[in-house]
Amino acid sequence: MIDFAWPWMLAALPLPWLVARWLPAAQPGGAAIFLPFATALDLGAGATTRRRPRAWLLALVWIALVGAATRPQWLGPPEPVATTGRRLMLAVDVSGSMATPDMADHLSRLQVVQQVAGEFVRRRHGDQVGLILFGTRPYLQAPLTADVATVDRFLHQAQVGIAGTQTAIGDAIGLAIKRLRADDEAGAPTGHKRGEMVLILLTDGGNNAGEMPPDAAAQMAAQEHLRIYTIGVGAASQQGLFGLSAGNADLDEETLKSIARITGGAYFRATDSDALQQVYARIDRLEPAAGRDRWVRPRDDWYAWPLAFALLLSLPAVLMPRSRWRA
Repeated sequence: MIDFAWPWMLAALPLPWLVARWLPAAQPGGAAIFLPFATALDLGAGATTRRRPRAWLLALVWIALVGAATRPQWLGPPEPVATTGRRLMLAVDVSGSMATPDMADHLSRLQVVQQVAGEFVRRRHGDQVGLILFGTRPYLQAPLTADVATVDRFLHQAQVGIAGTQTAIGDAIGLAIKRLRADDEAGAPTGHKRGEMVLILLTDGGNNAGEMPPDAAAQMAAQEHLRIYTIGVGAASQQGLFGLSAGNADLDEETLKSIARITGGAYFRATDSDALQQVYARIDRLEPAAGRDRWVRPRDDWYAWPLAFALLLSLPAVLMPRSRWRA
């Protein structure tokens, strides 16, 4: 859409007519100020037929100049602007066991996480949010951004097994540290003040893949002032038929508790959908969002077009001999 930065400049449109209408005509040797432009724009009863073409042309020049002075702009679609709130990275386990449907009827663990964590992401107004998916190896699904809707969409596009069937918790923490360091280095030249750094790591198993041990990764995170909240998901283990264990027996709660303790975070256990919602609500209270979303509409100045039009119209008035105008 078109916008005018200085619309009040339109008040200058009748200025030449007012000058020609109310100021007396210049007399040789009489007036202290001579206004040939006002004389040329005399469109009143005293204007001669010979003057009218030149007067109308100069009137168009004046209208174009006033139009340029209003500073017309084209406004683009709204775009999100990063704020100085928290930098919050989500690391979500997509290993093979996340396909287990034990947290809600007919829904896998990953589907429950996508629903609940998606609501959490959409509430993070004013923060920069990123997404890491990990299995046998981690990879960055969404870099840190204030566009939380996009992060939510990427989370819902995740599939079980896309990063392998095992669980590399330490490597996922290492990738989060690497991305946050890169974000710091990218923002260093501008002197932009960075917000707090938080990682929410969700898994249903223990570390059985990757190169970096979880405790070593937690130590590095603590040195980088990265606070980690760990969430263990899956139904609670219980004795099943014929003495077999049912539920999530692979979850390594001790390791998740150690990671949270080393980095100054907290560990949470979610056995069903309602419990997971309570976990994210608790994290919302511990790490409140920075504020409302900030958006900006890019502006493209168009004042050069009416200015160029005024210049083109003024050339005949300047270059052509007065005799041609009278003819």
